[in-house]
Amino acid sequence: MKKIHLKMGEKSTMTQNPKFKYEDWGPSFFSLAFIKTVLSVNWCSLGLEAFEGFAAPDTALFTLDGQKTSIHRFLKGNRPLDFSDVADFLVVYLAEAHATDGWAFVNNVDISVHKNLEERLAAAQTLVKEDPLCPVVVDEMTNITASKYGALPERLYVIQSGKVIYQGGIGPWGYNPEEVRKVLEKIE
Repeated sequence: MKKIHLKMGEKSTMTQNPKFKYEDWGPSFFSLAFIKTVLSVNWCSLGLEAFEGFAAPDTALFTLDGQKTSIHRFLKGNRPLDFSDVADFLVVYLAEAHATDGWAFVNNVDISVHKNLEERLAAAQTLVKEDPLCPVVVDEMTNITASKYGALPERLYVIQSGKVIYQGGIGPWGYNPEEVRKVLEKIE
């Protein structure tokens, strides 16, 4: 089983992260907590509305200081990294994928399932400490953004002029930053 998991991980960046060892997460695969998480993710994805070639849903979000905003308000202006002339970047912190009271990994951050917006905002600060080089916002407690973008546990999108031009696979197996790079290179 370990060989299968690691082979799947080669298609994404998950096996390249030295903090993410198989011994930390592998034994939890197919546990009851894992199965519950997979079912929850699939249930949430039933609301998927973001598709390549179509308008990007403008879902409600919160800034880290608790102010209500939306995805479309971030489509222009902030251009970090090496695609600064063609791309704006935004991280949307969703429901915690590996909460300590859910499907948790060994040696992972200690974040419980968020019971309210304040807890989600506080958990997002853990991500901010890693210096993501772009704005970080959080999803509503209804998980509307995660649902409309089919983004649990993680997913990459490229939105241009309010239209989805790239929809990545569901992470971690389908999480492929190199595909995003190729899309952005074509825009340059």
